[in-house]
Amino acid sequence: MLFFGGFFDASIKPSYAIGGVWPPEGIDPLNPWGIPLLNTVILLSSGVTVTWAHNSLLWGSKTNTQYALAITVFLASIFTCLQIYEYIYCPFSISSSVFGSIFFLATGFHGLHVCIGTIFLFINFLRISKNHFTKEHHIGFEAAIWYWHFVDIVWLFLFVAIYWWGS
Repeated sequence: MLFFGGFFDASIKPSYAIGGVWPPEGIDPLNPWGIPLLNTVILLSSGVTVTWAHNSLLWGSKTNTQYALAITVFLASIFTCLQIYEYIYCPFSISSSVFGSIFFLATGFHGLHVCIGTIFLFINFLRISKNHFTKEHHIGFEAAIWYWHFVDIVWLFLFVAIYWWGS
């Protein structure tokens, strides 16, 4: 929440040191309707597929659970690759005033959580393959699902605040 607070503080009342405007002079913000919107669709789709995996497990369908979870991990990997691509070709850097600092800190921290969540989901995929979960006993899988939905929700706030409103 502090990342959002810092962003809103800097953007609502930009200081004279950065030109008194937001985004600061010389910063060409990313188009929110390109890769950021695609990443939003990908991440929200992964939220749907992880829910599909959970429901499949509850219905006792191991095959559908594995299939849906594999799609979720794939979507998460695509999200990460697109985020890396965005960072490589970004027209500003982390040292580009407060805008660059907050942008890379907030989106990078989220990206770290996506990587952790992807690993968490992949481990659950392996555990499902080895029959470690049943429809009555799958608390580790539920924890991964809750974590993944948290990642989804935070991304929605990042997209709206930093990519859309902030540009």
